[in-house]
Amino acid sequence: MKTNTVVNLDNFSGTILIPAFETYSKSIVPIAFNGLEIASKVFFGKKDTHYLAEKDNNTYIFIGLGKAIDYKSLKTIFRRISSKQKDNFSSNVALVIPEQFTQDQVEAIVSGLLLGTYDLGHFKTEKKEHPFLDPDFTLNLVSEKDYLATAKKGIKIAKAQLATYNLVDLPPNTVNPKYLANWAKETGEKYGFDVEVLGYEASKIAGLGAFLAVGKGSENEPQFIIMNYTPAAQVEHIKHVGLVGKGITFDTGGLNIKTAGMVHMKCDMAGGGAVLGAMQLIADLQLPVKVTAIVPCAENSVDSKSFLPSDVIHSYSGHSIEIIDTDAEGRLVLADGLSYLIKNFKPEYIVDIATLTGSSVGTFGYECGALFTNNEEMAKKLQENGDAIGERLWPLPLWDVYKSDIESDIADVKNYSGKPVAGAISAAKFLEYFTQEHKAWAHLDVAGVAFGDDEFAKSKHATGYGVHLLTKFIENL
Repeated sequence: MKTNTVVNLDNFSGTILIPAFETYSKSIVPIAFNGLEIASKVFFGKKDTHYLAEKDNNTYIFIGLGKAIDYKSLKTIFRRISSKQKDNFSSNVALVIPEQFTQDQVEAIVSGLLLGTYDLGHFKTEKKEHPFLDPDFTLNLVSEKDYLATAKKGIKIAKAQLATYNLVDLPPNTVNPKYLANWAKETGEKYGFDVEVLGYEASKIAGLGAFLAVGKGSENEPQFIIMNYTPAAQVEHIKHVGLVGKGITFDTGGLNIKTAGMVHMKCDMAGGGAVLGAMQLIADLQLPVKVTAIVPCAENSVDSKSFLPSDVIHSYSGHSIEIIDTDAEGRLVLADGLSYLIKNFKPEYIVDIATLTGSSVGTFGYECGALFTNNEEMAKKLQENGDAIGERLWPLPLWDVYKSDIESDIADVKNYSGKPVAGAISAAKFLEYFTQEHKAWAHLDVAGVAFGDDEFAKSKHATGYGVHLLTKFIENL
């Protein structure tokens, strides 16, 4: 997608998008633009409505925004227009930007337009290419102000989210741990961050016992992905952020096999996908922050070699773990990821993100992710940045009263409480155990928001949740 700035539409030929705030409800005053008038009874800017008109070989699409609009709604509206009206788009599109629009609103619009090109039918034999993906496609910004840099940022955000859509939605016989490791290497070379991958033997030498236990039953070798981004420009007093994302490419539950919902378990690497997408975006934006990210990738399969309930395994930290449930595997790979990150890289801030528990879905449904941290500043910043872009978080407690849920008689700690209550909290307490009391750590349980239903496909699919949230949090530290 190429972008260009124009002040007027003289001699323009193509598709023209006109965002319109709601006028007086069905008032007698028509909405007018460039010689076109639309009667208020037909269109008055109501949210989630649009109106098509043709004049002088141009297609005009008037888009209703309602009386006020937030970032996420604006992005969704323009994704909808891009996706469902693509037959009305030419390879030359003009976006008319009202003078009251903010930079963030323009970012949301452009990002939404590009997200509208996503097609879940990766393996369909017949696919119609979106006009925006034509190499000659140009998006012209019609405005008195200069929004070009903002539009380019919106494109970068969407590209990173599209990359995560692909990673999460592709089937597990395509996206296995090796696929994610290769993706990280190729993306690092393209965007400018270093990648190291520890395979089975290297992970064994390193002592990543909890990580390796999870992948024992799979023929696909586990891959422990380590990424490092350092800005090209020198930065005084540079901050260092650590990210860890759960990369379980498919989760059968192991020997505690799942009895429902297994068809969607290709999404169990959505936390890792968010971290991979965020690393692409952070490097693409050249943020002035040092970032180290770890994505432990494994497949939790059922086999004679699978780890067993009641096994005692040894983690990277040196602590022993009693396995109560092999379906509580995500916290095992995250434990080794967190321990490895803290010991070897010592970041000032740490955020881990994972589709970790059904308990978080039971608490919040599909509206927000669960936030766990004892750092009030991080909690505030994560929530503020999430609210700003519609990737919401809400806190749950890390009180010490929940410590008993992970206490083991035979080992230092157990991986599951065995109780039908407070599952998200006991999982967070388990992870906290491996943070060495780090003063700026946050855990995001995004099981309810990383993969779900919406108008853009008939089946559940990736939302890209976390890519923009992590990046915006780091950008605004």
